[in-house]
Amino acid sequence: MDFSGVAAALHSRLPELGERIAKRIRSDVVAYRDEALIPFDSLRRSCTANADLVLRHLCRADAPDPGPARETGRVRAEQGMPLADVLHAYRIGFEFLWSEILEEAYLHPEVSDGQLVAHSAEIWSLFGLYAEAVAEAHRETTAELTLQRQARRSALVEALFTGVIADRTTLWEAARELGLPERGPYAVVAAESAAPGTEPLVGIETALRQAHLPSAWRLLPDQQIGLVALTTQAAERTGLRILRRARARVGVSPGFDSLRETPQALRFARLALASLPGSGPGVARFDDKPLAMVVAAAPAEASHLVKVALGPLLDLPAPERARLVETLEHWFAAAGSVAVAAESLFVHPNTVRYRLRRIEELTGRSLSDPRTAADLGAALLAVRGPVQRQSRS
Repeated sequence: MDFSGVAAALHSRLPELGERIAKRIRSDVVAYRDEALIPFDSLRRSCTANADLVLRHLCRADAPDPGPARETGRVRAEQGMPLADVLHAYRIGFEFLWSEILEEAYLHPEVSDGQLVAHSAEIWSLFGLYAEAVAEAHRETTAELTLQRQARRSALVEALFTGVIADRTTLWEAARELGLPERGPYAVVAAESAAPGTEPLVGIETALRQAHLPSAWRLLPDQQIGLVALTTQAAERTGLRILRRARARVGVSPGFDSLRETPQALRFARLALASLPGSGPGVARFDDKPLAMVVAAAPAEASHLVKVALGPLLDLPAPERARLVETLEHWFAAAGSVAVAAESLFVHPNTVRYRLRRIEELTGRSLSDPRTAADLGAALLAVRGPVQRQSRS
């Protein structure tokens, strides 16, 4: 009997051999002991198929067939088994099979040591080939499954933001699949993208998860929007700190309790984002500046208010206009204190008083009248906010 006879003898006991290999793998690889993850029948079939592949090759010297190995990689990826554990199990299976080949060969003195040495090299060459096939199929399947999960997750997030999901059971199922609690409080975040398709909050989901704040995100052409679960009393403060580290332009909605409120919260978050002055980074909460939110929510009306309340001032030459607008801003920021405004502007208080009188003359409005102050404050927010930027574009 030559070496092919040894392989044939083992092949005649293939079902028993496949089961023994499966039991050895279960014994030696902890991850394979979970019946719910990898049913024993599935493992036994895989071990039998791979042993059959090797023994047939040794019997007939056929060309190596990586098909069963690729199937093993695909199935284990679908079952969620890490690649390192799959390759560990695969090596154990090959080692077990080789030990069985040696044991059978020792029963046949006509099989020389030289033959065993030659075929041991062949066996481990096959192992390298098939292990590579396992790894390749596992990586391909994992990548495909990841894309599918991402697409599914993105679709669920989109459904929440658009209000497509309304049924309570469906909302609960969506929350569970997204890793969110069924009830809030939640907050919605909207961040402005610097260029179409770019993430302004790179790594935000991981950063929030590490802070025990589950979240779900969707990237739009001009924004990155997310739903964040505020799971602790300090959650909002922690989340805002993480958002500020991103150095992006971000709007945050008020807190809310039901996922049904997500579409409205997205509107609030976008209004908060729109209220941010200038073009630099910043984080704006909807509740921090209610008047600014009103201005952002009604850009056409706010633009008209600017013309009515500040029109004559804005018609001035640029240097004087800038000085008066800046003075008015500092005066509002100082809660109407001339002394504090002068200090922040690095000018004499009389200079501030002169400029404020000039503003009153130009607008025909008295800053001592609270109603006038409210009008001018709202108009000033519009001047510095998105309304004015839109009018210039």
